Amino acid sequence: MKKQKNRGTIGILTGGGDVPGLNPAIRAVTVRAVREGLRVMGIRRGWSGLIEIDRDSKDISDSVMELTEDRVNRAARTGGTFLHTSRTRPSHVPRVNVPEHLREKYGEEINDLTPEVLKNLEFLGIDTLIPIGGDDTLSYGVHLHQHGVNVVALPKTMDNDVPGTDYCIGFSTCVTRTIEMTRALRTSAGSHERFLVIEVFGRYAGFTALLPTMAGAAHRCVIPEHEFEIQNLCELLTMDRERNPSNYSVVLVSEGARFRGMDDMIYANQEEDMFGHKKLGGIGDRVAQALRECSPKFNKGRRVNVISQRLGYLVRCGEPDAMDSIVPMAYGNLAMDLILDGSSGRLVNVRNGRYDNVPIEVVTSRKKIVDVAKFYNTDRLRPMYKKFDGVPVFIMTSDY
Repeated sequence: MKKQKNRGTIGILTGGGDVPGLNPAIRAVTVRAVREGLRVMGIRRGWSGLIEIDRDSKDISDSVMELTEDRVNRAARTGGTFLHTSRTRPSHVPRVNVPEHLREKYGEEINDLTPEVLKNLEFLGIDTLIPIGGDDTLSYGVHLHQHGVNVVALPKTMDNDVPGTDYCIGFSTCVTRTIEMTRALRTSAGSHERFLVIEVFGRYAGFTALLPTMAGAAHRCVIPEHEFEIQNLCELLTMDRERNPSNYSVVLVSEGARFRGMDDMIYANQEEDMFGHKKLGGIGDRVAQALRECSPKFNKGRRVNVISQRLGYLVRCGEPDAMDSIVPMAYGNLAMDLILDGSSGRLVNVRNGRYDNVPIEVVTSRKKIVDVAKFYNTDRLRPMYKKFDGVPVFIMTSDY
């Protein structure tokens, strides 16, 4: 068989948190591209790989690797990302994170290394760049697009909060695992007749708490879009517990949820990443303690003990489910369709059940959060169960 002439070079990277489905997306792009006669360069550790390249070095294999069908076929069966990832933002790199070979040139407290990224893309001969990530990672993709780089983006985040698409890679597996683990934890809650408080991911958006609750995993949920009153939550959970033959009740708590009157979210620490985010964590334990303290008021003077569990990385590790194997395959091929047609500056998406694409600028145009008036009962602290006709498969995940 005659070898095809190289028709160009594609760069691909993954940024932000890992989710199941990243490797299938990388595979889809690589297999299609190679068969179309294009070369694919995998950039390691997200945007970090594009600032770490030393153009004077003879070996840049720590930052970039050429992808082949054999390499991606093996990786696609696994979770996470074999290209690795980071939360690097090249336009806002702290001095301590500037690569050694660039420190004489960039010595400010915060440095814009975008000129180095542009030079490295040219050095690698990359014609089109495919970043796979959430709104933080893709916001820098928008920045590069505005600097003239050909960018075609794939939305990824277990929180499902990238604007412009009904679905982000990783969301289905996250919801599936949340439902499975919540059901498993019910056995302990029922054995001890307790409240069960489960903290789930979701910085500004409550989709990862709301949809599992709608599916029956929990009695109640509290989400970032609506401040909750602990007395109301305690009363509702006590009522749920009394109605349950096994005498327990369950609430899913988004990591970004807030008690009424709180000034800010609960953070695991005060350190900020390059996108200005502090690591969230701990609201579940705070809710659990508050429920324990106020429970006698609604339980005839007797305290209800609480099981508090943070699911954390358990819902983002391991293999992808069926949805997160199929959608990344489609997204990768959608990206290749655009590239082969000579299009760039696009975000591939799912819209009302159909694959499509939109201008990449939508990523930075707004925040995608739960429409509380449409999908969340603020008095009952649970999803709305009405008007399902014509809504997307994942119900409240569209931002139309």
